[in-house]
Amino acid sequence: MIKHIFSDMDNTLLNASGVVSDGNIKAIKESKIPFTLVSARAPMEMQDTIEKLNLTSAQIAFNGGLIFKSNNGSIEKISEHHLSLDAVKKIIEQIRIKFPDISISCYDTNNWYSEKIDFGIEYESKITSIDPTIVNFKELFQNANINFFKIMLITPTEKEVAILHKFITDLKISDITVQQSGNNYLEITNREAQKSHGIKYVQELNNLKKSDLAAFGDGHNDIPMLKMVETPIIMENAVDEVKQYSNLITKSNIEDGVAFGIKKYLIH
Repeated sequence: MIKHIFSDMDNTLLNASGVVSDGNIKAIKESKIPFTLVSARAPMEMQDTIEKLNLTSAQIAFNGGLIFKSNNGSIEKISEHHLSLDAVKKIIEQIRIKFPDISISCYDTNNWYSEKIDFGIEYESKITSIDPTIVNFKELFQNANINFFKIMLITPTEKEVAILHKFITDLKISDITVQQSGNNYLEITNREAQKSHGIKYVQELNNLKKSDLAAFGDGHNDIPMLKMVETPIIMENAVDEVKQYSNLITKSNIEDGVAFGIKKYLIH
């Protein structure tokens, strides 16, 4: 019997409009299985889903960079791994020089920062219903009290992703990890920020075995999560590289695939 479900959000739990459907809400609640969101998103971008699902347990943001509980809309931090300020400065400065067309933004616990509204910011705002705080990065970085959890890079087309990934890797910054979270998204977090680390925390907190766990995912950054559970379930819309990690395929995110997967594979 599955005792805990973990799920990615974008292109997995959420539909094309970036919201959790009534069908998924109903299936998750009726299953009565504890449910944890495991997302590259910031807590503020997860709050609507947390409230709709009435989630009270630990949730995982920034690909595992922050584990938290939502308490009446406020964030109760459990574990955090943020980027060093020097790493954030270096990465953004270098990308500005070499890739001027890339959309760059970054996050602390409660804020999304960008220097301008560009194609990437407009798209992200549309799917999250959140607007960034427009700042001058040079001035922002003078505040040593800010802890940044994520740099988000959005490329104009898919072909730039691999080139950009290699460029960041070649900077040889030791304490970061670079993960592709969408066709033209790269997200940079602390090296310890892995979805698998968040799952391990929840697993140990609740004294669960691998056989007790199930997970839903679709993207490259979901692979560490899918490896952590006995029952990984892959979305029909997942990229081909992810589909090799399980023979359990559910419907797509626009067809209530999480609800279908719960009923087909987890409820007996």
